[in-house]
Amino acid sequence: MAVKTNGKLHRLRQVLAEVTDLTRAARVLEWDQETYMPPGGVPGRAEQLSTLLKLSHVRLTSDEVGRLLDDLEDELADAPFDSDEASIVRVTRRDYDQERKLPSELVAEAAHAGSVARPVWEKARHDDDFSLFAPYLEKNVELNRRIADALGYKERPYDALLDRSEPGMTTRQLALIFAELKQAIVPLVSDIARHADAVDDSVLYRGFDPDLQLSYALNVVRRLGYDLERGRQDLSTHPFSTGIDPGDVRITTRVSRDFFNECLFGSIHESGHGMYSQGMGAGIDRTPLWDGASPGVHESQSRLWENVVGRSLPFWRHFFPSLQAVFPEPLRGVDHEAFYRAVNKAHPSFIRVEADEVTYNMHVLLRFELETELLEGTLKVKDVPEAWSARFKSYLGLDVPNDREGALQDIHWSSVSFGIFPGYTIGNLVSAQLMEKIRADIPDLDAQIETGQFASLLSWLRRHVHIHGRKFTPDELLERATGKPLTAAPWIAYVQKKFGALYGLKQPVRN
Repeated sequence: MAVKTNGKLHRLRQVLAEVTDLTRAARVLEWDQETYMPPGGVPGRAEQLSTLLKLSHVRLTSDEVGRLLDDLEDELADAPFDSDEASIVRVTRRDYDQERKLPSELVAEAAHAGSVARPVWEKARHDDDFSLFAPYLEKNVELNRRIADALGYKERPYDALLDRSEPGMTTRQLALIFAELKQAIVPLVSDIARHADAVDDSVLYRGFDPDLQLSYALNVVRRLGYDLERGRQDLSTHPFSTGIDPGDVRITTRVSRDFFNECLFGSIHESGHGMYSQGMGAGIDRTPLWDGASPGVHESQSRLWENVVGRSLPFWRHFFPSLQAVFPEPLRGVDHEAFYRAVNKAHPSFIRVEADEVTYNMHVLLRFELETELLEGTLKVKDVPEAWSARFKSYLGLDVPNDREGALQDIHWSSVSFGIFPGYTIGNLVSAQLMEKIRADIPDLDAQIETGQFASLLSWLRRHVHIHGRKFTPDELLERATGKPLTAAPWIAYVQKKFGALYGLKQPVRN
């Protein structure tokens, strides 16, 4: 429902469109740096990104925006909470108040630091040499702390960064969620380890032609609903997605001849992000609403499609015949159920993005703890590899063989982005909570998936999640979609049921 206002809302939208355009131009440059830019472009690209993001910040935090918000808050006091107009003012006010606390020079410095650190991280990872990256990580830790101090916090500096990315969440609340997950996951991992022979995943390592993998993966994500008229897929060191505008939502993947999961599930994962961006309402374009409710909610879409759908038995009943036709030799003598079991094998492993559903959250917990300690000064950058290895041994029982598979594996610390990692676990929880409601609303969902029909599922997500963009906080969105705030219970029940069946485990008794 449209709300009648004077020209002040029109003027605010004009300014917000300029802010959005500057930010989107920066996204194009970031995508180019990750995909096609020659190495010699790094210094210039760092300056370009710094300039664009500084200009965007200056425009958003201008006195004019503050005056417009003051006036419009009064004029729209009686407007429906979920109207575009009221939501634009409400969310812009939140962004404005936060960003006003950050000096433009700090925003520019953070953008510059991330762009310069990115290729150094890539080289350090390639060379397995943490010492190359350490000075850049030290700088990024310092910048994260300066941002936290500028934003302010009541208890711990991580609160400021976490609330910036996951509105309403605190470090204390997150620690309680992880404690609940650990209580459920640790015994499940132990039970699975005792029945490890129940699942054989050797088929995934038989050698799959990379070009055929890429074309097959692209066809699958198109079938799921990723619109290639408004998107494309490229290769990058670390898979990612970027929503530039409603007509340009790009994804990347990576591919390995010797491990099948990397390309297909990476592509499905990023297409989940892409479909979220492609499904946002047209009326919120070029405003702060055109983005995910939070990194965690965004991640819920990728994890839902990758794991809850893409690693389900109905999915492979449908897709396995076509996969076998493309890869007849590697899949000789394998049926859809054996392949389903293979792609769901659960075992501790080193690489987060390749981790199974059971152990994945332990990877995120490790990073969350290290980030909080780095931010508070109880952990020094030079000691990160040792701390990583010790924590990894404690949580997953593995001895980390090198930094490439340890502290250097993720791209995130090359940018100033502390507070983002917990979103991966939040995304897992949200995906299960949404799917619980989806199954109640679409009782024949599995039958639809088994016949390759994904339109009903995508339509549900469009109506209840995608179209709203950032109108609502994560808890507000979940309350509207499922009737309750974030809870770990549906995800815990989901993995216990799924992996209990896969490994023949005794199911836990529930009250």
